[in-house]
Amino acid sequence: MKDIVDLLGRIFVSIMFLYEAYDSIYYFDRTKETMTEYGINWSQDFLLFGAITLLIVGGLMLLTGYRVTIAAILLLIYYLPITFIVHSWWNEPVELQRKDAIDFMQNLAIIGGLMLLIGRGSGRYSIKRLFATTRVPRKYR
Repeated sequence: MKDIVDLLGRIFVSIMFLYEAYDSIYYFDRTKETMTEYGINWSQDFLLFGAITLLIVGGLMLLTGYRVTIAAILLLIYYLPITFIVHSWWNEPVELQRKDAIDFMQNLAIIGGLMLLIGRGSGRYSIKRLFATTRVPRKYR
């Protein structure tokens, strides 16, 4: 049962990051406008392509279970700064603080989930485990 829960958890977390990559690609210009609203003006194309790359590579690695620790670190490199830049609820007017604080806490929960993946690994059902347990017949060695 634990292995199934690990697999489902990895799938759900990876879907979130892959969807975020899709959304950033589909609404590329709007995403750049949002970056400007948050004061991210330096080399927006580079930062956005880098973020999309981290999201796609990390999301696919999580989905397949291949090098989950590296995938989680890649996603943390993206998600930690974004959380503190976008959901800085302490800088918002009082009316908006509650909503932004909730979004900030949700992102902290996602960060915690990624940190759990770093500690636990990919689990039983993963591409990495499949490669590690598959034996190549003698005639092909």
